[in-house]
Amino acid sequence: MRAIQIDRYGGPEVLIRRDLPVPSPGPGEVLIRLACSGINFMDIHTRQGKYAGSRTYPQTLPTTLGIEGAGTVAAIGDGVREFRAGDRVAYCLVWGSYADFAVVPAWRTVPVPDALPLERAAAAMFHGLTAHYLAHDLGRLGPGVTCLVHSASGGIGQLLVQLGGRLGATVYATTSTPAKAEVARRRGAAAALLYEDGRFADAVRDLTGGRGVDVVFDPIGRPTLRDSLRAAWTRGLVVSFGSVGGSVRDLDPIELGEAGSLFLTRPRLADHLPDAATIRRRAADIFAALLDGALSIEEAGRYGFDAVEHAHEALESRRMVGKPLLIIG
Repeated sequence: MRAIQIDRYGGPEVLIRRDLPVPSPGPGEVLIRLACSGINFMDIHTRQGKYAGSRTYPQTLPTTLGIEGAGTVAAIGDGVREFRAGDRVAYCLVWGSYADFAVVPAWRTVPVPDALPLERAAAAMFHGLTAHYLAHDLGRLGPGVTCLVHSASGGIGQLLVQLGGRLGATVYATTSTPAKAEVARRRGAAAALLYEDGRFADAVRDLTGGRGVDVVFDPIGRPTLRDSLRAAWTRGLVVSFGSVGGSVRDLDPIELGEAGSLFLTRPRLADHLPDAATIRRRAADIFAALLDGALSIEEAGRYGFDAVEHAHEALESRRMVGKPLLIIG
């Protein structure tokens, strides 16, 4: 089978195409013939080596990249009762989706409704499940709750804006350009602001009568995090769920007190997908919302094996709005 691996960390040039044997599923596992694999910033950070010492997402070199995909079950291992060959399925948080086949624990695998294209299911897994736990479990968004979503034109950002509105929260958004701000408005943001070197925090204060928002969702890191603290109300919550703009390495906890006794958390998706029931519940919510039109996911591009480097370059340079897909069928 075809696979795209890395033997060392670095730029897109370290991606290697290889022919590998088709793996066999072990007990409790399924072999999935992949139709498509999602590409996201976690793939970029993995390639760069940012997860080299991770305990949450451990991996060793060589590694087949890709942590989410969708396709059909090709074979099942001993003890698997919930799936059979031919079932349409999707998954995330298992390495190896940049390939024709992947072995995945059955408990991490979810059924895909017949009406939902596999491409949409692949696009919905990592970003959709992330937005789901951020909105429901951490932000506890609902009527009377205000939130600020950074990078609101990105894949997770667009979903957060939509989920927040669907749950009844007031959602403010930030983006880097007026065109991206318009994307956030179309998704339902009450206001879409530009970052403007941190002046978004002053604008959010103005919009909320000086109070600030209940929750800030910040996937950017160093360029925005301290101003995110300024945008939150007293005893508010700042959710730092990424660092695409660079890591903050000099934050003193006293700053949280000075900003209003804030709560700061750095969650990871794996800790919010602890078992099969939770994974399937979150996926079913997202899939149902996609099918009934309550949620929309914007694809930024589709690539074959011969253009994976271009996909990584485009995502890494942030030329893309939404979520690119690697089509491998």
